[in-house]
Amino acid sequence: MPDPIAFPLAGILGWPVAQSRSPVIHNFWLNQYSLPGRYVLLPVTADRLDQALRGFAVLGFRGCNVTMPHKMNVMPLLDHIDPMARRIGAVNTIVVQDDGTLRGFNNDGVGFVQSIYDAKPDWRADAGSILVLGAGGAARAVVVALLENGARDIRVANRTRERAEQMVAEIGGGATVLPWDQRNDAMADVGLLVNSTDRGMAGKPALDISLARLPGQTIVADLIYTPPETPFLAAARERGNLTVNGLGLLLNQARLAFEAWFGVRPDITPALLQAVAATF
Repeated sequence: MPDPIAFPLAGILGWPVAQSRSPVIHNFWLNQYSLPGRYVLLPVTADRLDQALRGFAVLGFRGCNVTMPHKMNVMPLLDHIDPMARRIGAVNTIVVQDDGTLRGFNNDGVGFVQSIYDAKPDWRADAGSILVLGAGGAARAVVVALLENGARDIRVANRTRERAEQMVAEIGGGATVLPWDQRNDAMADVGLLVNSTDRGMAGKPALDISLARLPGQTIVADLIYTPPETPFLAAARERGNLTVNGLGLLLNQARLAFEAWFGVRPDITPALLQAVAATF
C-alpha cells in the first residue's frame, strides 16, 4: 500500500466548516509550490472530536486548523500546548509531530499583528494606546499578541463587563477594562482601534459605535473579512483613517500553519488575493 505521508493531508476542523476560505488558501499554495498533498474540510461534532484527533497520524495528516466551536475544547486532547496558545486559552493550529503526538498553537494573534505591519511597516505596538472592542476568543488572541509585541496600554471594552474582566485577569498584566458606555470617548487618544466582535459580519447588525472623537492617524482594524469592508471600516475609511480587515489575519496565520505542515513559508501574492476574493 502507498505511504500516506507521501501525500500529506491537512484541513480545517470545526462544526460547521463549509464556509471556510482556508481550503482555497492552502490548496492554492500547494499548487503554487508544486507540493504533494491536499487541504480538506473536517466537519466534526464535539462528541467526535477525540476520535477524529486520534486518527490524524494514521491517516497521513500533518495537522489541521481549528475553528469554532473546538478552539478551547481541543486543548485537553492534545499532547503539548505552545505557551502562547496556553496564555490565550485556545488553539487554532495543530501539528502532528514525528512521533505522532499532537502539538497545539495559536497563530491568530501573530497573524493579526503581522496584518498591521503589512499595512503600516513602521507601526509600533508601544507607540500609543490601543482600544479593543470585544472579549471573546479572538480578542484574547489579539491582546496577548499585542502585549508580546510590546504594547503597554490596552483597553478592553465589552458589552458584558464581567467577561472582559475575566479575560484580562486570565491573560495577566498590560490590559485594563473599560465600561462599554465609555467606548466612544475612550478612542480620543488611541493609536489602534480593533473590533473583535461579530458586529458588522454578514448577517449581523452593524457595530454600535461613533468615530467622532477618533484621531485621523489612528489605525482601525476589524477581524471580520466577510464582508471585506464592514460598516465600521467604511466609516473609518471615509474619515481618512488607515483600515485593515480580517483577511490579513487569516492569511498570515495560514502562512505559519502551512510552513509547519509542508515545510515552506508561502507568500501572499496578488494571485492568491484574487483567488480568495472570488469566493466572496
